[in-house]
Amino acid sequence: MGLVGFCSCKKSFLEQTNPNAVTVPAFFTSETDVLLALNGCYYEMKNNNAMGEESDLYTDQRSDDTGTNDNQSNAGEPFQFNNFSLLPTNSYLYTHWKQMYLSIAQCNLLLANIDKVKFTDSLKPTYVAEAKFLRALQLFDLVREFGDIPMTTVPLTTTAQITAATYRAPAAQVYNQIVADLVDATKSNLPIRQPAGNRGHASMQAVHSLLGTVYLTKYATLDGGNNGTAPNSDLDSAEYYLNACWNERTFTDLTAIPYTDVFDVTKKATCPELIFQLVYLASDITYHSNIAADAQAAGEFINTKKKQSGVGYNVTHDLVKEYEPTDLRDSFSIRYDTFKTVKDWYVTKYRDRNVDSTGYGGNDFPVMRYADVVLKLAEVNLYRGNTAQAIQYLNMVRARSKMPDYATSMADPTYSAKFPTLKLALLHERRSELAFEHYRWFDLLRFFNINDLVTYIHGKNPADWGLANIANFSTKDEFYPIPYNETILDPKRMYQNPGY
Repeated sequence: MGLVGFCSCKKSFLEQTNPNAVTVPAFFTSETDVLLALNGCYYEMKNNNAMGEESDLYTDQRSDDTGTNDNQSNAGEPFQFNNFSLLPTNSYLYTHWKQMYLSIAQCNLLLANIDKVKFTDSLKPTYVAEAKFLRALQLFDLVREFGDIPMTTVPLTTTAQITAATYRAPAAQVYNQIVADLVDATKSNLPIRQPAGNRGHASMQAVHSLLGTVYLTKYATLDGGNNGTAPNSDLDSAEYYLNACWNERTFTDLTAIPYTDVFDVTKKATCPELIFQLVYLASDITYHSNIAADAQAAGEFINTKKKQSGVGYNVTHDLVKEYEPTDLRDSFSIRYDTFKTVKDWYVTKYRDRNVDSTGYGGNDFPVMRYADVVLKLAEVNLYRGNTAQAIQYLNMVRARSKMPDYATSMADPTYSAKFPTLKLALLHERRSELAFEHYRWFDLLRFFNINDLVTYIHGKNPADWGLANIANFSTKDEFYPIPYNETILDPKRMYQNPGY
């Protein structure tokens, strides 16, 4: 699909264009060709080895929400993520790295060739903005996962070009490119919100949401926000773009949208809280969703009609215990399976009872939604010292879930003991609201500097983490190791992260 067939495997950080092939330059002859190429960019990004619905191995399973609770046989390598015993030779890590760079390479190919096509309408700037958005989205994940990373914005078509580009660019430089791509997209003719028939494509809402998140992350991590040394310029930008996104909503407040609507397969094209989502097609052998079926544990049929024999998506007892007793998000998102081979918690947040026993579901996966934007506005105000405004945003999310407001909750000794500060209350709310949506690990990295995060993780009850040993967690785990197959290309310029 699109540009998928245009890349050949190279022993480098990018799956690059084969310089002996003639298909790439010959392909870009019409507007339809460019659209196919853009669809190829989305297709590669949706791969579960990149940012697809089941890419949780690289996000949620690294956190305290879920994990591969099996360290035997073929589960051994996935177990390394949650056990903080990740090796540079881990094949899942390398596959993730390759797929992310393959997807970025597709965006580079489109952007390098789009000027060859004569357009008859205004679609060209839209396609350019979408490709830059997708490139920025994936670079953002990579820089948060690995720190300094290789980066190029043009196709590499010769061995000399590949060799010259095989080095780790400083994280600050990567952030500059991400911001540049997204700022360019803000100047485009992208629609504020995509119509239902074009959902899954970038919109101005999505650009503003991502740009606000990038600036907030840059402030809290790269600029030293959590060490008290960051200037306010990035925080100003974060607030500006998050507010821009919030003001582009088509509803009054979150209470107008039931929490379950966000995940209702019958409302995925109409739910106004969704800003950007990965689109899947029910019963389609190629483009269907697997998340409802794969999350379901043996003996259960709440997610889908497909019969399962495993434990499904395992939930840590640490998360189970964090939900407040009356939180409706608890009963909707997770369930205890009494089946004899399971007897544990699994994820029920993604359900699709409309498909047959094949499990070929039609769930879309939410990448960005307004509850996240609201809580990030609360976070911005927390950093500014605007406590009252931060609490106001926090209460918007709690009200939708029919939870007591923050002041009432703090009067509860159990709540105030578990979340004694507004910062911890915000982190708790994000966890309850956004569990299993691939936010948690990045939230932890943003809310704490790495030394404080080590203290936070070590303060948890090891018994609530499953088989994983949280004592393994150390400052090295701020980033993943660079895959071994990459460091051997140029050990000096593709240097390994500390501790690996």
